[in-house]
Amino acid sequence: MASSVKPGATWKKTSYPNIKNPEYPCESPGNEYFNNLHLASAIFGIPLIIVSVLKLPLWSFPVLTLALGLPIFAIYFVYGSAYAVPFNNRVQTPGKKVEDYLTIVDPAFKKYKGSNRIPMETFFEAYFDGKIDINMDALELLEHRFDWSWIPETIWHSKKQDEDQVRDHYDRGDDFYAAFLGPRMIYTSGIMSDINKKETLEQLQDNKLALVCEKVQLKKGERHLDIGCGWGTLTAYAAKNYGTDSTGITLGKNQTDFGNNRIKEYGVPASQARIKCMDYRDIPREKWDKITCLEMAEHVGIRKFNEFLLQVRDMLNDDGLFFLQIAGLRATWQYEDFIWGLFMAKYVFPGADASMPLYWVIKQLECAGFEVQQVDTIGVHYSATIHQWYLNWMSNKDEITAKYGKRWFRTWEIFLSWSTIISRQGSATCYQIVAHKNQNAFDRTGLQCSRRFTAA
Repeated sequence: MASSVKPGATWKKTSYPNIKNPEYPCESPGNEYFNNLHLASAIFGIPLIIVSVLKLPLWSFPVLTLALGLPIFAIYFVYGSAYAVPFNNRVQTPGKKVEDYLTIVDPAFKKYKGSNRIPMETFFEAYFDGKIDINMDALELLEHRFDWSWIPETIWHSKKQDEDQVRDHYDRGDDFYAAFLGPRMIYTSGIMSDINKKETLEQLQDNKLALVCEKVQLKKGERHLDIGCGWGTLTAYAAKNYGTDSTGITLGKNQTDFGNNRIKEYGVPASQARIKCMDYRDIPREKWDKITCLEMAEHVGIRKFNEFLLQVRDMLNDDGLFFLQIAGLRATWQYEDFIWGLFMAKYVFPGADASMPLYWVIKQLECAGFEVQQVDTIGVHYSATIHQWYLNWMSNKDEITAKYGKRWFRTWEIFLSWSTIISRQGSATCYQIVAHKNQNAFDRTGLQCSRRFTAA
């Protein structure tokens, strides 16, 4: 996609200490150019033409439509991403050749040179396999991606599938994750306390832990459930600093052991906090004062999402609070957003198909009987967090490559560098939502923020 600049359009480069500031934030085409009517015409029209020309029986039309639907969509999508005109760009890329960015190792990829840009998916597959090398830092490479590339899973969620996917991902080895998560071992977005102040990854995560506990107004003695607790840091933190009786739930066996050890390290007795290894659907239907769920609900899946929320509502006390932190996507998608989502689903978070736009999440909550009290979008906070993860990962390159191999290292290199950009530019983001049961007797007044009004 060649970059274009509208006459009179300007873009001012930003400089925030916590953020990897953008170099060339080009706009790529997306759903504005994606015509659903044309797509539907192709999906139904092409099989109809085949049936008519070949004089096939009528029953073959639905069979062909089902068989050819996905390939036709793929062709339409690739065509659209390759030929749609970019819009409203206020920046100009350097205009360098492909070989300035990439070194071709496998002769099969020699055709990608000069201005013949490589498809993004082709690039990362070849890079993971060592068929292409990069000539600069991966994050810098992806900042220039519109110069050298063009941007052309499953719905069913059974318990066995979720268990296999999660355990393959999270039971790879605590050292694998410690290589980028650092000592807090928190695999969710941190929070910047001040965009003009440089903060460490540990500070970002400590800010987040305190913010979550404050948003749900944790109090001493309250029963707190953390669904999808990861390595248990929030569970241990809440019990230690707020005096709660906290339980964390995870499918990861390594995470369970790590979390219970962390609780001991924090000086919290086992009678006050614990991590349990189980599927969220197997949580006993007890009542909890506060329920938190940080970036686990994406793994529930679209088909099971309402069922999950109904379960949470059933377990929550009538005067309790539910905190949901969930990754999401923008509704007005660009082609790059779509490709990044497919990349994440295939290589990083298989099965996590419930990352949706905010309106979808809100609707699901309201239909499940919740009232949404507060929503914050924290995408730029995520970008700051992931950038710190990326720096940690790159600093541990030799150790990770020696134990897990070059492919695993390169996969996470692209994941973390690309995601730093994606969350910064809004392609994907993250929401913090506070909700409660939508009942007349609920004390809504006690949840209101203090507000000061100045007379005119």
